[in-house]
This record gives sequence, C-alpha cells and structure tokens, in this order.
Amino acid sequence: MNKMTIRVPFVDLKLQHEPIQTQLQDAIQSVLERGDFILGQALSDFEAAFAAVSGAEYGVGVASGTDAIALGLQACNIGAGDEVILPANTFVATLIGVLRAGAKPVLVDCDRQTALIDLESAAKAITPHTKAIIPVHLYGQMVSPRQLLNFADTYKLLIFEDAAQAHLAQRDGYHAGSVGIAAAFSFYPSKNLGAFGDGGMLLTRDSDVAQKMRRLRNYGASQKYFHTESGTNSRLDTLQAAILHQKLPYLPQWNRDRLTIAQQYDDELAPLATAGIIPMENQSGTGHVYHLYVIKVDDSCPIQRQQLEEKLTAVGIQTGIHYPIPCHLQPAFTKLGYQLGDFPQAEKLSKQILSLPMYPGLSSSQIKEVVAAIAHAVSTSYKADKPSPADLSSVVA
Repeated sequence: MNKMTIRVPFVDLKLQHEPIQTQLQDAIQSVLERGDFILGQALSDFEAAFAAVSGAEYGVGVASGTDAIALGLQACNIGAGDEVILPANTFVATLIGVLRAGAKPVLVDCDRQTALIDLESAAKAITPHTKAIIPVHLYGQMVSPRQLLNFADTYKLLIFEDAAQAHLAQRDGYHAGSVGIAAAFSFYPSKNLGAFGDGGMLLTRDSDVAQKMRRLRNYGASQKYFHTESGTNSRLDTLQAAILHQKLPYLPQWNRDRLTIAQQYDDELAPLATAGIIPMENQSGTGHVYHLYVIKVDDSCPIQRQQLEEKLTAVGIQTGIHYPIPCHLQPAFTKLGYQLGDFPQAEKLSKQILSLPMYPGLSSSQIKEVVAAIAHAVSTSYKADKPSPADLSSVVA
C-alpha cells in the first residue's frame, strides 16, 4: 500500500513533532555549538530530568533499550548461574538482554485479560537459582507494584523492570521505573517518549548500580584509559538526549491524549464485545499510558485476526501485532528447550491480538472510522443462517 491510500496511519510522528519543531531545532543547534557529542551536558541534564519525573534517583543513558536490559542486569550483578524469570509474551529484546547478561532466562505465561506476566505461573518457576524477575510493563500498563513487591519479598528476588513501553505509567502509587532495583527504558522513535533514532536508559535508586552502569556503557572505564570492567560502547548520543529532554515536558499531555483516545475506543468498541472484539483490560485506570491500544479477536468472533487485519489494510487503516510469535517459539531460541503448548495463554493471544492506531492527535473521527471498519468486517463475516448481533447496526458505517 502506498502512502496515498493510508487513511488512518498506525503512528504519525510528524503530527507530534510539527508544533515543537522550532524547539527541537534549537536543542540540536545548542549541541552543535557546544560540540560535546559524546557524554555531553545535554545527556547529563536529561538523565537527571527523566529519573526525577519517574521517581528514581539515577538515570544512565545507553544506546538502546536492549542495552539497558543487558548492561543493567550486569550492573545489578546478575549473570552466569543466575535464573531470571520473564514472560513469554514480550518483545525478544527482553529475552536477548537476559542472555547477553550471561544469565538463564526462565519463561512463564501471561494473564489473558491484560497480557501482563502471570505471577502465579512465575511462582511455580522459582528454583534455588532464581535471582530476579523482569515484569514487562506491556502496552503502557504496569504490572501491579503491590503484587510484585509482595512476590519479590516472598521469594527474595530482585525486581528489574522492563518499562520500554511505559514512560510515566503509574499504578498502586508507583511510577514505572521506581518499583525495583532498576528499570530499562527504550526511546525508539515510536515510543511515548521517542528519540530521532535508537536510545535507552537505565533508572535505579542504587548508586552502586548507577556507577557500574556508567562504567559498563563506556568500555568499563571509571576514568579515561582506566578500565575496571569488561564493558562495551553503548552511550546515548548527546544529540538524542537533547531532543528527548526537549520533548519530555510534553509527555504528560501526550499520555493524557492517549488515555482519552483509548477511552473513546473502549466506548465505540463496546457493542462489538458480543461479536468477540474485546479490548485488552485496563487495570490501572488513568495510570495506563497506552503505548499501544490492543484488542483481542476472540474465538467467538466470526472473523479471524488475520482476516480482520487484511480487511482494515484494504480500506487504508494500518494495524500492528505485538507480538505474533511468543519468545519460546522463535527459531533463535529453540535451544532453551521450550515447546508449543508450554505457555497456552501467550500462544493463544499471539493468534488473536491486534494493535489499532494510537498516537497523540488521532482524531475522534478517525477512531470512529477504525471502529466502523472493524464492525463492517465482523458483520459481513456472519453466515446467512447466523445473523449478526442487533447491536452492531449502530456501529457499522
């Protein structure tokens, strides 16, 4: 599909950036004038600012969210011989981060209503070698901090948050990034707070973790040409930090816009529940920051997820799937020994979930257009001898 036929894009970054284009250009120009492109002043300023608004003490900028996980786990002294629990329903970066840290990933199933990690399943996976749990704050919704803290206290585990999709998310009185010993964030361009390229950050309340992380990202050096760790080169560029710092004050409003959009989606989609179109459950109220708005195309729906995706594409509505293949079924990770059927909820969701357009500036009319297209696809898929529910008539355009 060419751009001329797209009626509702999945993400529209231009719409977000146009109103603050001058400020962004000024931020870039200031770095150009200073010339401190690596570990410069704008990076230090952004690290402090992002940590402060997220309820953490320290921020350490790195090259990507994946590095924030891999190096962050190492900074927390997690490595060879340690087992780390994480959900099968996550982007592979979470799993790759554990492997790069030298630890053993132990996958568990997810909750069907939220797609978040199932702590009951996690409890069954505990062994004497389990050292940490990585709750993935998926789609912009946090795993319950209260439940996590109780879980970690019971089993004497470290909590290392994967908050790549949860910038400024809140739940149980906590911000994403303030619950565990450390948290990894991504600033991939389409995130709620996105750079103009790759970027990531580790947040922590522990000064030792922060200091070790700073060494690990910079060749393991505590000072120039003095290397105390076997580190790497993973530094958030000063230019990217300047851009992110300029965007940071707008993030709360952008998140509120996302919540408003999600609430309209909820209202508009409500009549389709009887036809098996079910939004992922929000258990966080206004603390959900909706990086993604995800629906389930349930077994009771007359149309399958793939068919619905194709029908929406055909009328110019872009969608996504997050994620179509659970980690344990990815060819690269067969060596972990998992098989089809090991995590039934994650596997079932991977066949049913569909992410709808979601970004600040998505209009009410566009939301209605998306929902009407879904309703039309569903209603026309019912067989002649099985009429569609009466309450769909008000939704179909």
